[in-house]
Amino acid sequence: MKETMINTEVIYTLKHADNFYIIEHVPARVCKETGEEFFAPETVEHIQNLIRGKKEPVRVIETPVYEYA
Repeated sequence: MKETMINTEVIYTLKHADNFYIIEHVPARVCKETGEEFFAPETVEHIQNLIRGKKEPVRVIETPVYEYA
């Protein structure tokens, strides 16, 4: 199967230490066939620095949480 990669921006979500983070406009390479997202090492480092640095978020949203059971 041939994979076609495109450069685009995605929404990156992360759960860390009982907090849920949403980072918008993250540069990524995405496979058009599978939807798999790939991030450059400097992009991952930038995301980690955003979370660790406790930078003020652009906005805060409320998210419902459900149990599967």
